[in-house]
Order: sequence, then C-alpha cells, then structure tokens
Amino acid sequence: MRVLDFRSDTVTKPTAAMYDAMMAASLGDDVFGDDPTVNSLERKAAEMFGKQAAIFCPSGTMTNQIAIKVHTSPGDEVICDQLSHIYNYEGGGIAFNSGCSVKLLDGNRGRFTAADVVNAINPDDPHFPFSRLVSIENTCNKGGGAIWDINQIKEVSKISRESGLGIHLDGARLFNALVESGNSKQELGDQFDSISICLSKGLGCPVGSLLLGEEHFIRKARRIRKVFGGGMRQAGIIAAAGIYALDNHIERLKQDHNLAKDLSMLLNATSWVKHIVAPETNIVVIELEQPEKQKSIIEQLARKGVLTVAFGLGKIRFVTHLDINQNDLNLCAERFKEIK
Repeated sequence: MRVLDFRSDTVTKPTAAMYDAMMAASLGDDVFGDDPTVNSLERKAAEMFGKQAAIFCPSGTMTNQIAIKVHTSPGDEVICDQLSHIYNYEGGGIAFNSGCSVKLLDGNRGRFTAADVVNAINPDDPHFPFSRLVSIENTCNKGGGAIWDINQIKEVSKISRESGLGIHLDGARLFNALVESGNSKQELGDQFDSISICLSKGLGCPVGSLLLGEEHFIRKARRIRKVFGGGMRQAGIIAAAGIYALDNHIERLKQDHNLAKDLSMLLNATSWVKHIVAPETNIVVIELEQPEKQKSIIEQLARKGVLTVAFGLGKIRFVTHLDINQNDLNLCAERFKEIK
C-alpha cells in the first residue's frame, strides 16, 4: 500500500537530481568560512532579496531565534500574531534565548495591520518592557498557509520603522507566498531588517534554513549561531541541495497549491468534515463534524495509509508537497470513503 504522507512538507526526500548536486559539491570548513558551496548559497539567497549577506543554519527555528536575539536585549518585547510560529512552535525560545516577553495580536489567520502594531507599542514608561521587534510570518502555518498582502506588509513595515522597531520576516514558506502572489523578492526584501527562509519544506531540501540581513546584522548572527551550537563544518553537501532547490524548485510550488485545492474539494465531499479553511497555498486545515473523534479519524486515516497531524481541538492539517501527485489524490478519494 502506498503511504501518502500529508503531515508536513518537511517529509520530502531529495530528488535524484538534488542528490547528484549534493554528491558533486565542493566542500570546506564553514566555521572557518572555507566552504565554497555554503558561501555560494549564502550569496545567492541574499542577492535574491536585495540583502547584503546571509548565514546558513540547520533549522528555521534557529534562524528565527538568532534574529530575535540580534534585534533585542533581555527585558524587551516582541510583537507578533497569536498564531505565529515563533510563539507557538519554538519551545518558548523567545523567553529562553533572548529573555524577552511577547505582545500577541489577534489578526486574521496570522495577518495583522499597522493599526494593530501602533496599539501594541508600549509607552515609554518603566512599568512596561521596551517594544523592540515586530515579526511577520508569511505564509502563516497556523493560519492555514495564509498569504500576506504586500501593501499590508508595507504599512506594517513603515509604522514599525517610524516607531524605531526592528521588523523580521519568518519566511519558512515564503516562496509559496511569492509564487502565488507574484510579488517581487526585492520589493519584499526592502520591507524587512531580517528574513528567515526555509529550504527543507516545499523546496524539498533535506535540511537547512537561511537568515538574511545587512552585513553588520549577519556578523552578529554568526556569533549567536556559534553560541547556539549551530556551526557546521563540511556543510556544502547540504548547501548544494539549497542551491539546486532555489534554481529548480520554486516555480513548481504552484503544483502543490493546485493539489491542495483539489484535496480540499475531496475532503469537502466527506461526511466527517464540517468546515475547510480555504487553502491559499499548500496547507489544508479541516474542522471535524465531531471534534471528539479527532484522534480516531487520524488513526483511521493512518491505517488507510494517509498520514496527517492534529492541528488544534477538532482540527486536522494536510500539507501537499513534491512527493504528492495527482494519482495520490485519486487514492485519497477512495480511502476517504472508508473513514467513519
């Protein structure tokens, strides 16, 4: 039985061509700055978004946490949406790593407004922490892969900078947003002081994320990566996968988005789904008719070879990616009928 793994786009395996690129990579010691493939990947990613420099790290959690650490001092406050990955899924790292508190916004599927930011900025009063950083997540995972509108980003960026706050982009699935919206990478890059991009989700790499920013920012980031234990040696073997993905796997993300729409229609036709959050990219979130049956339905799906994850009370998440194709959806249509 073919197993259809919808748990995340992180489950993808490197393609044969990506493996070939990895095996042919020139290697060095990246901690000494000697790995030519890592250096090439960092330059390539920075130039794509109009930034001066980049740093290659093992994970998106690390790039986000490094960025927060560079932007803030202990006792500061980070402003983000209540659905943000940096708040929900990074192990309390904002407090643990940076000693900062968080001001949570109640946006629309993870997207908030400039007015929300204004209202969240603390007064200059010793009773309150310093508001220091605004973080945007695009697309928003917990918001069902929701895309930010570029004009809304510009407004949030403008008010943040006018207020003396840094602005960070958690772009774990940024390329999904760009492929769907058609926005310019350079135009988007201009709105942020730092950008985290993930290579191991829709782009299909086995591991790795990048943090982008200006030279002085990335110099500080390298010191923090060292403290966090994120220095890698002959990392070119995985950086080569990143270069291949940036050259070959961006535009194909549209296929994942189309599959997500088709999958949502299949799920909508079942008796056990109450509501579907309209997919904007590659994430499909369903609400069950009977929330108490969440565990049972996930287990039934797994026995039928369809792997998913719980996504809050009575909700299940499906994520499409390069290892899922149209034939797999045909299998889903049959297997969904057997779920009770």
